[in-house]
Amino acid sequence: MAEHVNLTVRRDEMRARIVLNSPKGNVLTTAVAQAIRAKLASLNDVMSLRLVTVEAAGQDFSFGASIQEHAPDRIERMLPAMNGMIRDLLDLPVPTAAVVKGRCLGAGFELALACDFIFTADDAVLGLPEVRLAAFPPAAAALLPVRLGYARATDAILTGEARSGAEWHAAGLVTKVFALDQIEAEVEAWFDRNLSRLSASGLRHAVTASRLGLRKHVAQVLPDLERLYLNELMRTVDVNEAVTAFLGKRAPNWTD
Repeated sequence: MAEHVNLTVRRDEMRARIVLNSPKGNVLTTAVAQAIRAKLASLNDVMSLRLVTVEAAGQDFSFGASIQEHAPDRIERMLPAMNGMIRDLLDLPVPTAAVVKGRCLGAGFELALACDFIFTADDAVLGLPEVRLAAFPPAAAALLPVRLGYARATDAILTGEARSGAEWHAAGLVTKVFALDQIEAEVEAWFDRNLSRLSASGLRHAVTASRLGLRKHVAQVLPDLERLYLNELMRTVDVNEAVTAFLGKRAPNWTD
């Protein structure tokens, strides 16, 4: 499945692009998360890098994590891979940006949240629908309160409501909103204006400094959230009913 994640590095090695390229909504699976981690690892020693963008082929950034891999016999492998992907992105000492078009949901939104900047097209919709499947988003529960504040993070996680890129921009989460047909050129122009002429070494140290508090927070709370998910949530009737109902294309029948 490594072919579903593409990496290109510009000839001058100042820019790299990681592109999700899976059919049917760029669903994130264990294999895709592992492929992203491998791409990130390959960039650690490219000392001239000044920006890594995480993008997606097709109309949508990502529908989120594979529902099939939420089955009890698969989730214990999938969730650590997803959380490892988030940690690796935070550990990469290079500015990172998510370039979001269309739907960006669940684990796809978590992937974007791990980036320093989020650029969206004017058609983008971002949200955390896990609560509607009797679950919660572990990485978002670690990242979003720091990035956006507890009140807005709680609202996003507990309601599952998706919002436009413009709404997230007004809230202070999204960096810029661009027209869909101009977003690639606009991101490139933003890079040229803001990062391309800066010292790569200076940027690496500035990135390390700017993320220090976030990385410490994530390192402290994400393992607890992972244990809560695997050891408690996954033992509930409702979360397993949600997976079964989703795959069966029917409404779930909650215990309460």
